[in-house]
Amino acid sequence: MKVILTDYVYKHGVAGEVVNVADGFARNYLIPRKLAIPATKQNLEHQADLRARAAENRAVVNGRISEAAAKINGVELVFGVKAGTNNKLYGSITSQMIKDALQEKTGVDINRRRISERVIRELGRYDVPVRMGDISPVVHVLVVREEELAQMQARAAAEAAAAAAPAAESVEGAEAEAVAPVTETPADAQ
Repeated sequence: MKVILTDYVYKHGVAGEVVNVADGFARNYLIPRKLAIPATKQNLEHQADLRARAAENRAVVNGRISEAAAKINGVELVFGVKAGTNNKLYGSITSQMIKDALQEKTGVDINRRRISERVIRELGRYDVPVRMGDISPVVHVLVVREEELAQMQARAAAEAAAAAAPAAESVEGAEAEAVAPVTETPADAQ
């Protein structure tokens, strides 16, 4: 059955689009909830402005998707897990775990089903694609042993402190020079 959507419907379209859906879905879900109206000749004529807004809505949705993709593209997630001597994990890194870590790090909430379905079961570095419409940003996942994770975090904290220390010293030195009083010596006064 062809219907004109009056609101955004997940996986079907945005308001104003004419879509073909199952008869039961249209009769029992979309039309009673006023998410769609039947695509009759009369309704199509009346909904011309709604179709124009549909193009605008589609552009807004695509813009939001592009923004979210730019935020998560290239993000590195590090997981510390228990593993055997053969580098096999006692368990696995799932798409839900990746989703949660990604949301914590970037603040972007992605449906876990959009993340690659390949389950990670060994130590190593993986590039995990995230399906977001026409674009697919890549998230870098690093899986290390729990013991190595603590060492990596300590090393990263030390590097960050070392990088911040010279910057702080240069700022303090500049402040000290700006505050130092200028005194004239008797030889300069003549």
